[in-house]
Amino acid sequence: MLDAAVEDKIMAATETKIEELQAGTKDNEENKSVSKRKHLFGRQKPLHAALGSGKTADILLWRQKQLSGAIFVSATVIWLLFERIGYHLLPFLCHFLILTLAILFLWSNLSSFVNRSPPKFPDIRLSQEICDAIALIVMDQINQACLYLREMTTGRDLKRFMSVIFTLWVVSVIGGWFEFLTLVYILFVLMLSAPLLYERNEGLVDAYGEKAGNEIMAALEKLPLPFFKSNKQH
Repeated sequence: MLDAAVEDKIMAATETKIEELQAGTKDNEENKSVSKRKHLFGRQKPLHAALGSGKTADILLWRQKQLSGAIFVSATVIWLLFERIGYHLLPFLCHFLILTLAILFLWSNLSSFVNRSPPKFPDIRLSQEICDAIALIVMDQINQACLYLREMTTGRDLKRFMSVIFTLWVVSVIGGWFEFLTLVYILFVLMLSAPLLYERNEGLVDAYGEKAGNEIMAALEKLPLPFFKSNKQH
């Protein structure tokens, strides 16, 4: 009887292992099929990795729902204050500082009466190394922007030139429909919602994006432009 029980356990463990191996093989095949699929903007990495795999990616993809929700609510409150209520930026900053200083002042002076420890302010000082690093990053970004503009205006990359002109035209048209702060708020909401919606419907969006890209390129190839004709020949 003992040998039969041991054999049954061995058979059950073997069947479980086989099922796990089959499931792993199926997952690998699905991952390979997903990796072969074309993504928007030629993306090869998963969406979370493409966004940096850090805290910013977690916020954009709502992996930290409380923090993402707090940022969304804060942006909505600021937009309502400035656009709907008619609050101005300078009074808002002054009133915010007055309220913050009053709370800290009362907390520091009344902490002994309510048996609470007074607030501890961190000793924040920027070192020379941090300032130099920030200056180098800013300088590098400005140099790259100048190089990008120079290459675009030389006429060597017609596709980049047309894409920038089209983007600026779209922004100018949309900017005429909304106030600047409203437009910034709309872009902010899109930035917080579009990655999450894309992640949940990635396959469908990639399929429609690939189809739309092929149709746009087919239409551009019919235009009398030497850039697209040379690409078509190659």
